[in-house]
Amino acid sequence: MKIIKPVLLFSAAVLAATSFVASAADITLRATANSNENDEDYDGLVVFKNYVEAASNGVIEVELFIGTQLCSKGAECLQGVADGSIDIYISTSGGAAGIFPYVQVLDLPYLMANDRVAESVLTGDFTRTMRSMALESSGDQIRLMTIGNTGGWRNFANTKRRVAGPADMEGLKIRTVVADLPQELVKALGASPTPIPWPELFTSFQTGVVEGSKNGITDIMGMKFPDAGLQYVTLDGHAYMGALWWMNNDQFMGMDEELRQVVVDGFAALQQATFASPKRKSIAAYEEFVAGGGDLYVPTPEEKAAFKEAAAPVYDWFKENVDGGPEIFDALTSAVADTEKALMEANAKDLQ
Repeated sequence: MKIIKPVLLFSAAVLAATSFVASAADITLRATANSNENDEDYDGLVVFKNYVEAASNGVIEVELFIGTQLCSKGAECLQGVADGSIDIYISTSGGAAGIFPYVQVLDLPYLMANDRVAESVLTGDFTRTMRSMALESSGDQIRLMTIGNTGGWRNFANTKRRVAGPADMEGLKIRTVVADLPQELVKALGASPTPIPWPELFTSFQTGVVEGSKNGITDIMGMKFPDAGLQYVTLDGHAYMGALWWMNNDQFMGMDEELRQVVVDGFAALQQATFASPKRKSIAAYEEFVAGGGDLYVPTPEEKAAFKEAAAPVYDWFKENVDGGPEIFDALTSAVADTEKALMEANAKDLQ
């Protein structure tokens, strides 16, 4: 069992929050991430643990379980959250889609243009809308606390050729997860979706079973996919890799309001840590990819617009086929529009 010892934070913000009487921990939160200590999920949990234990003056203790000690798959882990054997769990949208299908809205392509847009949207009312939907879907058992990032942005990568536009995708065998939405996207772009389990992907590149994937650069380099022939990456940024942080709702609501605020603030700190971590880690990953002979291509605005136009049928598919699809799609696109307007106005001021 991997338990991280707390390191007290002495910032003024934390000290101002410590209005609780020091004592042995009254509440223990069991938090798990099916990843490892090199992952931004782990970075976020360490920040969360530090903040919550310090700001509660030790009233809350956070135990971290990294890997598959408590559970191994999304449905299993979310069931653990529902029944209270797990207090906190992080999933990708794919990992939660079996229970909350509408979270796949985060996988819809080309809706959020960059980090500033994505981070603003995910710190606002869009996340609260998804929280309300998840509470209703789970009978008030599973609460969405925040949405961070896990791995940066999804980009298309392949073993065959540079992809500058949708036409270059034609005929490529692209690895997807076993889910309808990513397969619909790959088909819309003219490629062939091929579901392959993640542990088998390296060998599948080597043998030509698949010729491409939809991944962030840190995953590509962490799994050493260039050694299997993956040499072309197109920075189309078609999807922000959202990290959904869930909590047992009874555990959260059972705390008094002051402690609930500490936990909410802890998740806000966690979110900021996971926003930042992939940006830093991707720098070295991109450098390593190019140094190894990899071809890194940035589409022009016109080429990116062509990708978005080709992928547009996926939006209608999502709204027509996913429970809760229309509601969450409208919530996301409205939040993006409001954010883009606010950023445009702020940029106009900042450029003067």
